[in-house]
Amino acid sequence: MSRLGTESAFEVLAKARRLEAQGKQVVHLEIGEPDFATPDNIVEAGISAMQNGYTHYTPASGILEARQAVAAFVTRTLNTEVDASEVVLVPGSKNVLLFTLLACIEPGDEVILPDPGYPAYASQVNFIGGVPKVVTLREETGFRMDLDELASLVTPKTRMLIINTPQNPTGGVLTEEDVRFVCELAHKHDLLVVSDEIYSQLVYGFHHVSPLSHPGMRERTVLMDGLSKSYAMTGWRLGYAVAPRALAAKLDQLMINSSSCAAGFTQMAAIEALSAPESAHATSCSPRPASRCCREQPLGRRAGDTSASRTRNPRTSSRAGCSGSGIS
Repeated sequence: MSRLGTESAFEVLAKARRLEAQGKQVVHLEIGEPDFATPDNIVEAGISAMQNGYTHYTPASGILEARQAVAAFVTRTLNTEVDASEVVLVPGSKNVLLFTLLACIEPGDEVILPDPGYPAYASQVNFIGGVPKVVTLREETGFRMDLDELASLVTPKTRMLIINTPQNPTGGVLTEEDVRFVCELAHKHDLLVVSDEIYSQLVYGFHHVSPLSHPGMRERTVLMDGLSKSYAMTGWRLGYAVAPRALAAKLDQLMINSSSCAAGFTQMAAIEALSAPESAHATSCSPRPASRCCREQPLGRRAGDTSASRTRNPRTSSRAGCSGSGIS
C-alpha cells in the first residue's frame, strides 16, 4: 500500500459535499464531472433493462450486444475496423489501465506517462512495481508533449507509453504530427501504447486523433475509454478497452478475478448511448452545456471572485486549462 497513491479530487469532492450539506454554495472544480444529466433516453434504457431482468451476472468481458455496440461505435468514430472480440467492458476505465499493467508490466519495467497527468497513471505503475518516467507538459506548447523529450526517455527497460488526448487536467490535445511521432516511436522500440481517450467526444474546433487508427498500431495499442464524460454517466461505472485479441483475453481473465463483470443494466444503457440518434450529441442536451460553461467564462468569475486566473481557451470542454496563477 505504501506504493499506492490516491486521487485527491475525490477527497476534495467529499469535503465539498459535506459543505453543501451544511447549506454552503460550492463551485465544483475538483473532479471531471459533466454539468448535465444523463440523457433521458439512456436513463430509460437502463430502467427498462432492470425491469427486463438485466440484474444478474454477465460474461466477464460484457454482454455480446454491448461489446458489438462499442465495436461499431469505435469503428465509426475512429475509422478503424474493430471486432467485439477485441472489446472488454469494465466498471470504470481505470480498470483498463490497471489490468493492462498487470498483464504486461513486470517489476522494474519503465512506463512513460505525462506530467501533469491523471493521478491513477503514476499510482498504478508504482503499485505494480513499474518505474514511471514522466514527460513534462508545458503551457507554452499548449500542454502537448515535447517530442524530443519523449524520445529521450526511452531506454532498453521501457515497455509502455501512456498518452491522454484530450488531456486531464490541462485540456491539451495531441496533433496528428504528435500522434504519428508516438506511433513511430512505438514501432521503433516495440512499445505498447495505452491511449486514454475518455474526453475524445468533448473537443471543439479540433479533430481528435487516435493512434488506434494509424497503420500497424492495432497490435500495439490499448484504447482506454468509456461513457462517463460524453454521456454524463460517471456514476453508472462503465469503461471499455479495445485491445489486441490475445491481450483482451488476459483482461477478461483479470475481470473474472476482480469485479466479475460490469452491471448488466449499465451495459444495456450503453447500447442506447452509443447507438441511438438522441445520444449522438449528448453535450447539447443540457440547457447549460459543458462547452459553454467551461470555455466561455473566466475561471475566476465562475468561482465567484474578481481576480480571474489565467486560462487558455481549451479545445476540450471538461478541463479549463488553468495555469494556476492567481489561485490562492
